[in-house]
Amino acid sequence: MAEIRWFGHNCFRIRAKEATVLTDPIARSTGYAMPKQTADIVTISHDHAGHSNLSVVKPEFEVIRGPGEYELHDVFITGIRTYHDDDLGRQHGYNTVYVIEIEGFTIAHLGDLGHMLTEAQREILTNIDILMVPAGGGNVLNQEKAASLVTELSPKAVLPMQYATEIGDRSLGSLDTFCTQLGIQVPEPRDRVSLRPSDLSETMQLIVLTPESEAAKRT
Repeated sequence: MAEIRWFGHNCFRIRAKEATVLTDPIARSTGYAMPKQTADIVTISHDHAGHSNLSVVKPEFEVIRGPGEYELHDVFITGIRTYHDDDLGRQHGYNTVYVIEIEGFTIAHLGDLGHMLTEAQREILTNIDILMVPAGGGNVLNQEKAASLVTELSPKAVLPMQYATEIGDRSLGSLDTFCTQLGIQVPEPRDRVSLRPSDLSETMQLIVLTPESEAAKRT
């Protein structure tokens, strides 16, 4: 079983029997904050401050910062070179999409993907169980394109990230708008989700998580 928590922006913690993986550790500039975390593996999609705050992670951990194939703590991770914009990175630089194989799941974290995928990139992202997708637009895929990408990849579950909440990312689009683009209603948010592979079916489900952070606890 894998337990997934969202700390806001693009930061998820995936806790499984093999290891604990933390994605894009957040900085307070996003509007979110979180207490120190323990992780075995930290993935960084790009080096912008809101995605690479390693000071919130307790030693010891291993960091993955870019494309390649990695095997750490019996977790298999593939980093795919993409861009933060639709102009080959000329505006905002590179981005790495990660495919994380853990606890029987194939999880894709899109980071700050700023363009639709090429055919070669789509091939790597086939048979995704859980897709973590930026849902609020801004300097990434707009909400219409993000929803189109979800449809294109057909994951079993979608975890939206990087959209406006009461706490952070207030300049971004709302989750309501993203869900309208997908043609589904916003489900009731959960504090965390614990999943087995058998919990997922061929019918896609949208899982909305409440940000777990110090800022959230103060509200």
